[in-house]
Amino acid sequence: MSENSLKFSGILSPVLTPFTKDLKPDSRRLVKLCRWLSSQNVALVLFGTTSEANSLSLEEKISLLNDLIDAEINPSLLMPGTGCCSLTETVQLTSHAVKLGCKGTLMLPPFFYKDISDDGLLRSYAETIERVGNSALKIYLYHIPPVSGVSISLDLIERLIIRYPNVIAGIKDSSGNWDNTQSILERQWDDFRVFAGSEDFLLQTMRAGGAGCISATANINPNAIYNLYKEWKSDRADNLQEQLNQVRTVLESYPMIPALKSVISYYSNHPDWTIVRPPFISLEKETQKELIQKLKSLGFAMLNLD
Repeated sequence: MSENSLKFSGILSPVLTPFTKDLKPDSRRLVKLCRWLSSQNVALVLFGTTSEANSLSLEEKISLLNDLIDAEINPSLLMPGTGCCSLTETVQLTSHAVKLGCKGTLMLPPFFYKDISDDGLLRSYAETIERVGNSALKIYLYHIPPVSGVSISLDLIERLIIRYPNVIAGIKDSSGNWDNTQSILERQWDDFRVFAGSEDFLLQTMRAGGAGCISATANINPNAIYNLYKEWKSDRADNLQEQLNQVRTVLESYPMIPALKSVISYYSNHPDWTIVRPPFISLEKETQKELIQKLKSLGFAMLNLD
């Protein structure tokens, strides 16, 4: 995590969104989680896929962002996801994030319509940038075609960088395809920050000149992931990567978001952390116990989480 640079580097967590029993966002628990994560050397991606962002309204996102700033969470640690299907909502949320001093925004392309041309996606990003009209705006493109169904091509990235060199700051590549990440890195665009979408690819990404990773499991395993980022040049790096992979493999054998929330619920001793919004379903209690035992068998623990 780099607080002083104008751009992000290091490890970022797409922060889980806690809900109350009546499915309202719980800003108090969100603030506590953000404080713990920042103490573990990671920055904070609000309203990402893992955050159940597309189950949140624009008003809820703005309210949660305000609550974090009011709680004195450092805006230089914040990269809220602001890409929506609606142009006006994308502009409104992005503008609000920039005005609050957030260091960057993570921006999905509009993802409902499929088979959109690069020209159409360029028009969407350009319209957002022009309407926000703030020189402080830094956009990290969010490439997650397995979920969004919309790809951000290398040619589109280059066109955006050429047109908006002071705005387009980097990309999170959640394609799950190392060849794609490597192709982005090989372009060597000036100070364009490339983040792996999973710690599975962290060591490869760092060795190829990347900036770090933005990973769902950083919600529960932040310090271990940060240690690999810090030690990627050391003799320990391959062993550290293997340890991360083992934890990730366990979590990926369950629905990821309910699994992560179950782990936080266990280590924080707060049952409401298991709550997810529809269409997700919380893990059954026996499944939760099984998950925790598998993680403990790897020596996993979350320390100082209360």
